[in-house]
Amino acid sequence: MIDRLMTALSMFIVATISAMGYGGIVLLMAVESACVPLPSEVTMPFSGYLVSTGRFGLNAVAIAGAVGCLLGSYVAYFIGANGGRRLLLKYGRYVLIAPHEVELADRFFDRWGPHAVFTSRLLPVVRTFIALPAGVARMRLAPFTIYTLVGSYLWCLGLAWAGMKLGEQWKNLGPYFHRFDGAIAVLLAVGAAAMLYNRIKGIAAAPAPE
Repeated sequence: MIDRLMTALSMFIVATISAMGYGGIVLLMAVESACVPLPSEVTMPFSGYLVSTGRFGLNAVAIAGAVGCLLGSYVAYFIGANGGRRLLLKYGRYVLIAPHEVELADRFFDRWGPHAVFTSRLLPVVRTFIALPAGVARMRLAPFTIYTLVGSYLWCLGLAWAGMKLGEQWKNLGPYFHRFDGAIAVLLAVGAAAMLYNRIKGIAAAPAPE
């Protein structure tokens, strides 16, 4: 089941980016930053691979990813600011959000303050949920926007660059492989698969909040 889920997820990401271009990157990264675990560890490296084919520009890909992160983070921020944290703790399991992940983001924000918004954008898992406690704390919108954009840009640039370099090496393997975009996406999904599997397993085993 997990294998099928990851295959479907990676193919969905490939299809969205292929059909919508930069707009697809914005959409997918917005979904992730709105507290839905659609892994940027697949989205951005595949976008970087398309940079290596000449379809996209590296900086433009990173900007599109950062803009998507900001838009999705606004959704999570305003949910947090308007009492949505309790709903996520109670019903988040239905969209693969474990209570301990929300609490992890809470602790991270409490410890590091507003600078946590920037730092968290460079960390897996926490980056997906940090906008929620920022909204609960009613962090000022201007610094929230700046820290989110800058941190997200660096994260997206790094992942896209890695995907671009992988794409360049992949093309060097010869005519037997270099045309298979889907196969590359599946390889890029391997790292995200373990994370998603552990998340599903942990959520299934966790007791439902009262």
